[in-house]
This record gives sequence, structure tokens and C-alpha cells, in this order.
Amino acid sequence: MAQHLSASQLRAARGLLDWTRAKLAELSGVSEPTIHRIETGAVQPHEKSVAGIVRAFQMHGVEFLENDGLRRRPDGVEIFVGQERFEEFTDFFYERLKAQGGDICLSVSDERLFAKYRKNNERHYQRMQALYNSGGFESFRILANKSNFATKYPYNTYKWQPDASIAPTAFYTFGDCLALISFVHTTPPYVVVLQSAPLANSYQQAFDIAWAAAKAPPSQLKE
Repeated sequence: MAQHLSASQLRAARGLLDWTRAKLAELSGVSEPTIHRIETGAVQPHEKSVAGIVRAFQMHGVEFLENDGLRRRPDGVEIFVGQERFEEFTDFFYERLKAQGGDICLSVSDERLFAKYRKNNERHYQRMQALYNSGGFESFRILANKSNFATKYPYNTYKWQPDASIAPTAFYTFGDCLALISFVHTTPPYVVVLQSAPLANSYQQAFDIAWAAAKAPPSQLKE
């Protein structure tokens, strides 16, 4: 779904961050004259221009809302909505691992949904394996209800929860972050990342209990 961006939202967002049009042009990749025409309502912005502008503001803590609204994102919270921003979440996750390392836990109803929404799965797997090989993180445990339970990249370890009635959601714990993911949002995936060590630790403790009770993965999951 294309992001809506009105002239009033764009003017208000620039004002909130005290950005000049030149500053926004530099960060968004959209030319200054185009930004001026959008703000004055002289043109309907192309989807690519809107995406660049919205991404620039999102990276600096400003979110666009329905009915021409906007707000500053609360500190310690990142929200990624839709497939384009799922790529950004994947990069955020990877960069966080590079910086913090440690153990990663993923509890997911259907792991295959990640492959569905990632644009370049092979790139993700390769760089994760390289990071693991270099000591960038200690372990990556995946607890899944549904999955292929197979990969040529051995950086992860699987266990199986056979209860298939769980909604298509997931959670990650990595470093001091907890990521909550819904694949049934209006514009999936919907990812909320909370930078909170106590919350991440609490979810990891619950994960550890479920992991201990889970089964070895089947050689082939039957639908």
C-alpha cells in the first residue's frame, strides 16, 4: 500500500525538525524543486518520491499518521510497517547484532513468512552466517510451529512446537531489544522494536522454558 503524504504534512514535518528543503533533499534523494512543488500542492508526488521523503523522516523519529497527522516516535521504540520497511528492520536487526552480539531467540508461528516478505533472503542468510563465523553472535535459536526446518546455513538451531493454532506472529530477542511482529496487520509485516533490556530478558526467559519443552524438528513438516 502506497504511503499518503499531503502538502500540510510535509510542511509540518519539516517544521518539527527545523529542516530546510535543501536538508530534506539531501536526506531523501528528492530534489529541492520537487519538494517545493509538493509542499505548495502544485504536483501530486510520485510514489518513489513519497517513499524517499517518508523514509528520511522516519529515520529521524517522525511518523506520518492517518488524516494528515504526524508525531515524534517515542524514544526507545522503532516501528516498521510493510514490506519495504521490513527490509529496513532486517538491516536494523543485523547492525544491532554486529554491535551487541550475544544470543538470539526467535519464536514464530510460521517461519516461512519471513522468506515471503524479505526481498533478498540469500543475502540475509549469507551475511548472518559470515557474522556467526566471525564470532559476531553466540547462538541463534528458532522455535517454530511451521517451518522448512532446513537450511544450508548452519548458524541457527531449530526446535518444533506442533501447536498450529497460533496466529501468524513472532517475537525476537536480540541484545537489549525485543521485536514483536504481526503478519496479519493491514499492511504486513508490522514490526515494533522495543529497546528495553528488562523486556527482552523477560521474553527470553519465557522462550527458554518453551525451548526446553519443545520437540526436535520433524524431517519434513506435513501440512
